[in-house]
Amino acid sequence: MNTNDFRKYAHELVDWMADYWENIHDLPVKSLLPPQAIYHQLPVTPPTKGVGFEEIFQDFQQIILPGVTHWQHPNFHAYFPANASPPSVLAEMLTATMGLQCMVWQTSPAAAELEQKMMEWLREMCGLPETWEGVIQDTASAATLCAILSARERVSHFQINQKGFTEGTKFRIYASNQAHSSIDKAVKIAGLGIENLQKIGVDENFELIPAELEKAILADKAAGFVPLCVIAALGTTSSVAMDCIAEIAEICEKYAIWLHIDAAYAGSAMLLPEYRHHLLGIEKADSYVFNPHKWMLTNFDCSAYYVKDKGTLIQTFEILPEYLKTGVDAQVNNYRDWGVALGRRFRALKLWFVIRTYGIEGLQQIIRAHIRFAQFFEAELQKIQGMEILAPVNLNVVCFRFVPNVNDSEKTINEYNAKLLAQMNDTGKVFLTHTKLQEKYTIRAVFGQTHVCEADVVRLLDVLKSCLF
Repeated sequence: MNTNDFRKYAHELVDWMADYWENIHDLPVKSLLPPQAIYHQLPVTPPTKGVGFEEIFQDFQQIILPGVTHWQHPNFHAYFPANASPPSVLAEMLTATMGLQCMVWQTSPAAAELEQKMMEWLREMCGLPETWEGVIQDTASAATLCAILSARERVSHFQINQKGFTEGTKFRIYASNQAHSSIDKAVKIAGLGIENLQKIGVDENFELIPAELEKAILADKAAGFVPLCVIAALGTTSSVAMDCIAEIAEICEKYAIWLHIDAAYAGSAMLLPEYRHHLLGIEKADSYVFNPHKWMLTNFDCSAYYVKDKGTLIQTFEILPEYLKTGVDAQVNNYRDWGVALGRRFRALKLWFVIRTYGIEGLQQIIRAHIRFAQFFEAELQKIQGMEILAPVNLNVVCFRFVPNVNDSEKTINEYNAKLLAQMNDTGKVFLTHTKLQEKYTIRAVFGQTHVCEADVVRLLDVLKSCLF
């Protein structure tokens, strides 16, 4: 494809992209195709000769698009949002065109320095400690792994990196039983053993109980274990529960344990001053992560990871072969030393575009609207006899179930709600997902898409009621 063809087709694609956003309401939110339907429409072998772009794009629309679940649909209320925005997409187009490899400052000074500035902007916007420094990771999963590995190396004086594990040393990691599964994965990757991840009990609001945490730490110390890292959650995956950072931080400080705060989703709410009380005690933490690619209009992937001590992070990951040395290493941030990956995308560009386009006030307005929609939805659910709200609505996620008969067993109620969710999703008009809270099958409704409005909340209520009655 030459540049003239590229220009022609690029214009056509941009028109298609704009039409997609304008007409997305007309598409089913979730793909309704059965498994393997896409796979069997694709050729068994790759083409020997190339084909024209018109044919490729036609196949995209006829084969691929029907198998897409539309995450940018205003009636996508599943999982957590991955909301994008026009300026973010435009920045990604530039990023893809330039194809930068941003591993060290020298490979693109603008990428490294813009990333440094964006991390400073986000730190100020969210009320994080001024002395913390940040780096963009691909996901919160990677950031959590970085935190656990940094904690491991700090405790071992970087000897595990040097010599490997010594016989007899057993570390413990602590998180609530509502914590994200990425913590389990990170513990395994770090070589600590999944049996050494202690899941701490939660209260009626699904928040980690600090007293139970301290009890587990003391028991482990008495048994010869080394408490290594506590992962607190600001916004658990199931219910958006907010652990008490202040109390947990006191415990971690008392026993010299690394405290990592997973605010992957809810961290964007810290743009709102009225929610920053959840950050009390954060200055005692060691690391913190939140994802602008979830709820800050910045399309995937873009995860903001902050540390109190960048020296520990860099010493954990730094490897300096001759071919990566430059004459300015001591004067700049080489972000390849701030995480697992050597190769890095130019993620800071889309953050810059988004923050400058919307400004702090514009982002705050959108997040506040999403929270208001959840409160409206909760209030309307409470008017329906038999409806139960199963967790506090801390932000913009509502956890609920319907109890058709108070005399039904939990098993029967769970089965009913599983069928109810499937029926709602099968309409193609909405898409929600579930979790389990205290063994209760729980339907989750999330209001976080860029263009969701109150009419979409009403539409969800209408679909729910039509499936109930």
